[in-house]
Amino acid sequence: MSVLALTGATGFVGKAVLRLALTHGHQVRALARKPQKKQDGVTWVPGSLERPDTLATLAEGADAVINIAGVVNAANRAAFETCNVTGTFEMCAAAKAAGVRRFIHVSSLAAREPDLSDYGWSKARGEQAVAASGLDWTIVRPPAIYGPADAEMLDLFRMARRGFVLLPPPGRLSVIEVSDLARLLIVLAHDRSSIAELYEPDDGAPDGWTQEGFARAIGWAVDRRVLTFAAPKMLLGIGARLDRLVRRGGAKLTPDRVRYFCHPDWRVDPARRPPPALWEPQVNTRAGLKATATWYRRNGWLAG
Repeated sequence: MSVLALTGATGFVGKAVLRLALTHGHQVRALARKPQKKQDGVTWVPGSLERPDTLATLAEGADAVINIAGVVNAANRAAFETCNVTGTFEMCAAAKAAGVRRFIHVSSLAAREPDLSDYGWSKARGEQAVAASGLDWTIVRPPAIYGPADAEMLDLFRMARRGFVLLPPPGRLSVIEVSDLARLLIVLAHDRSSIAELYEPDDGAPDGWTQEGFARAIGWAVDRRVLTFAAPKMLLGIGARLDRLVRRGGAKLTPDRVRYFCHPDWRVDPARRPPPALWEPQVNTRAGLKATATWYRRNGWLAG
């Protein structure tokens, strides 16, 4: 048993990591902006990456830090920088000051293309902060993450349920189910062979997925044959402005994300997959999408 310090514990990926850590008998110190329900094995630490004083409390007594917290949608570059760059730097500093050597950082494939979007730029800068920290770090760049309770891919499932999915211009992508990602992060927290490594895990699909193929797999998961339409970048830009007008701060399609989505290749680099002796995906993607759709239905999320 060990003590894991966890940022982003109340988010989609963080919740999965927290559950798995407890299942494996770990104690967890978890950062949270808002008060949380008491939970056996969890010490909730009030704070955020924007409050460095709280990060020292989080790191105290931990054996490893798993840094998941990050902003995926923000109004401008400065807002991305506050959390994804400065917050990451401060978390590294807090770990170092507390004597915590092991540091697992969750980045994004977007970091490979820092000039493409403010999000990608901020994730690349965050990686640089981790690599320069002097800690025993490992960086994980997940591709598109899906799974039960995921709000980011929900719109795709809702469109598929109606039989029509609007897609970016043709391209390929890799995906990973959230429990597979969580399992990797827990394994890395105690693995010494992966120090100073950068991994790009996925579902193991040899050449990833086409945008259309993944949309049809979602259609299968919701019991619909779907029509797909690859929208030009200009049309998606108009959609981003409309989404901001309708959902304001809660908009899922922003100009920054349009630039990201329209990149033609978001597949993992096979050479950067974690070694099979360390980790391999266990969730078949079609089965994982079906389980995700079932969760959405049971919880009323597909009604929107």
